[in-house]
Amino acid sequence: MAVQAIAKGVRISPRKVAVVAALVRGRSVADALTILDHTPRRSAIAVRKAVASAQANADHNHGYKPDSLQITEISVTPGPRIKRYRPAAHGRALPYQKKSSHIRVIVDGQKREAKKPAAKKAETAKTEAKEEAK
Repeated sequence: MAVQAIAKGVRISPRKVAVVAALVRGRSVADALTILDHTPRRSAIAVRKAVASAQANADHNHGYKPDSLQITEISVTPGPRIKRYRPAAHGRALPYQKKSSHIRVIVDGQKREAKKPAAKKAETAKTEAKEEAK
């Protein structure tokens, strides 16, 4: 089962975000975060946040090992456009659009083994030690 994170409405053009997303497509999450830290583009910050969010979702919510995660898919789709007008000469108004993007990151890796039985043993050992100290 793969884990995903979606960053919606990022106020950067999809073409600009797609260039950065292509740098990390198919890489391990640790490598991707290192590459994005050293990429001098504004869209690298948004892609890094999406990749880090997918890593946190996999680790915290689904029990994957953080060091085994791979980016299986990263896609950038256009988000809503905000339409505006700019004044021009001779009383005209020229239209322009403020573009936005949706970034979808899917990661997959190895699941952690269940540690619950070991935790119960540790708790019982602590309570037994406390009882013996009394």
